[in-house]
Amino acid sequence: MDKEKQILNEAEQLFKKYGFKSITMDDVSRHLGISKKTLYKYVENKADLIEKIMHNHNENEKELINQINANSTDAIDELFNIAIMVRQQLKEISPAAIYDLRKHYKRIFDMVISMHQEYIYDCIKNNLERGIESGLYRADLNMDIIARLYMAQTLGLIVDSNFPSDKYKKEKVYSEFINYHFHAITSKKGAAILNKKLNKIPLG
Repeated sequence: MDKEKQILNEAEQLFKKYGFKSITMDDVSRHLGISKKTLYKYVENKADLIEKIMHNHNENEKELINQINANSTDAIDELFNIAIMVRQQLKEISPAAIYDLRKHYKRIFDMVISMHQEYIYDCIKNNLERGIESGLYRADLNMDIIARLYMAQTLGLIVDSNFPSDKYKKEKVYSEFINYHFHAITSKKGAAILNKKLNKIPLG
């Protein structure tokens, strides 16, 4: 791992835990154990750091999903492991981080949403196609609409006020949604495989 990627990965953990507004560049350099002078060799300012962190996060996520896709035994296994990854990410990020990014770095927030929409749509549509071809998902599914519904629901966890963070944990809401999604798309054959998997590793 090169130095810049290491800086971005470690700084991301700091922002995810404490939010984007309160953390200063001094805090970042202390957390990384490097001087601000060294930090500024890689980024121009705090906004540039945050933008690079989000680009790096997106690339890391793509890499993880590609690995899951390559190692999965079928469409259910693929989506199941993606769901575990997403649930863990939601668990790790504080509500303050999402709020701060949306309020104080709106351009970056909108950029992240745009990148996420494009990639997740393709990911879910490909998963649906794989599942339908193997008989694990219902043959009558409209892949375009279902992929867009999935995308809208997951993004709703971030931008919607229907599940305020003081009442609902985002990872719990996502677990309920992904269970709902699975049971809506699986065929009889797929449901049997899904239930065996859920008995071993519950998503709730």
